[in-house]
Amino acid sequence: VPTMGALHEGHLSLLAKAREQADRVVASIFVNPTQFGPNEDFTRYPRQEETDLALLEKAGCDLVYLPTVAAMYPEGFSTAISVAGVSEGLCGACRPGHFSGVATVVAKLLLQGLPDIAVFGEKDYQQLQVIKRLVLDLDIPVRILGAPTLREADGLAKSSRNAYLTPEERRIAPALYKILSDAAKRVQGGEAASNACADAVKALIAAGFARADYIEVRDAETLAPVEHPTATARILGAAWLGRTRLIDNLPIK
Repeated sequence: VPTMGALHEGHLSLLAKAREQADRVVASIFVNPTQFGPNEDFTRYPRQEETDLALLEKAGCDLVYLPTVAAMYPEGFSTAISVAGVSEGLCGACRPGHFSGVATVVAKLLLQGLPDIAVFGEKDYQQLQVIKRLVLDLDIPVRILGAPTLREADGLAKSSRNAYLTPEERRIAPALYKILSDAAKRVQGGEAASNACADAVKALIAAGFARADYIEVRDAETLAPVEHPTATARILGAAWLGRTRLIDNLPIK
């Protein structure tokens, strides 16, 4: 179970899913610098190693891997992995280089540990599809499993970055889930995705978000844009609340 630390119940649910599938569970904690852009939150990303280790021990994790930046990217390291298609658009467009950093570090972690399975959360849905494509294309012998998004009682997806929110922003934040849910119902009812998504962006701004990076409906596997889904699709959104960027997604069936 690869993580960047600052663990919460969502991460622990990934461990529980791994435990259902395997006799031994390993977690990694590594805040990967190559997936952060120059003006992003690498330096202020929450780090709480002692607390994380206690949570992992309580959850029954058998081994924790805590590599250093120097161990993962030693002097002279000059390789980067790019996964075309599923990494394009959405967060890939808003965060140039992000998914190359993700693909490279995940490939290294999987090859270093060679687990039977690896579990990733569906909250980072585009990341999950990038990793599935990576493993398939490079013949990495690891089965990738997605785990459902864990939510607060008011619907907000659990995330380490929720710690950035002020009390007022935390009050507003669940609107992202509600607005995506409303748009998903409209698309399921036959409305064009572009219309529902355009209204959802307006609703986010009205709710108090500063701006939306995107709200789009995509094919659940290829992440190609779809206007009238005929198979399983996802609605995905990313929006800014103050200095915090929140993402979420939901299935459209």
